[in-house]
Amino acid sequence: MREIVLDTETTGLSPADGHRVLEIGAVEIIHQALTGKIFHRIINPERDVPEEAVRVHGHTAANLRDKPIFASVVDDFLAFIGESRLVIHNAEFDMLFVNAELARLGREPISMARVVDTLTLARSKHPGQPNSLDALCDRYRINRSRRLKHGALVDAEILVEIYVELTGRQRSLSFDERNARGVPIVIPSRRTEPRRPRIFSIVAAEAAAHTEHVRALGASAVWLRYA
Repeated sequence: MREIVLDTETTGLSPADGHRVLEIGAVEIIHQALTGKIFHRIINPERDVPEEAVRVHGHTAANLRDKPIFASVVDDFLAFIGESRLVIHNAEFDMLFVNAELARLGREPISMARVVDTLTLARSKHPGQPNSLDALCDRYRINRSRRLKHGALVDAEILVEIYVELTGRQRSLSFDERNARGVPIVIPSRRTEPRRPRIFSIVAAEAAAHTEHVRALGASAVWLRYA
């Protein structure tokens, strides 16, 4: 089953106030295992970036000025996600922005029916507890040392591990399987066939020695009482 785990960074909290998407990060998973295929674009939002937003993700208007605008990356983005289910933390926020960008270009919106919101899953599984990405990383002992600031691709990769935990599937204990970006591959546990018992043969001298040992025990051999 192919799914796309996605995150965005924006210039603010609401597209209704003119705020725009400035970063999209998405990773492909199949049966909840990272494949190494990613989509990552930093985007010129065609507007200023308020200081409070810069403090969150570190992107300034000056740094984004030479980046592509959303219109120039939209086809690649839509081709990458295809018709796959989307996995997003606090999905309503990200989808509001993504669909606002699509609406600007006269494109069809992405239906929320194909979206899994991990925040909703977390609130159902851990009611009354903090369920931010950082809180969930701490709860599930997921390494978040790379998350110095909010970053769409880093957050999407971390969200894969959280998603696996929230859906009750066991993460691999292998520490040397990594994708092309050096990120640990999350692999659902697989049932293996039981190993056949090994048959060990003994040489004639060992058999003779055992027989002699049993004979020497005589009546003290407990198992002979029930023979």
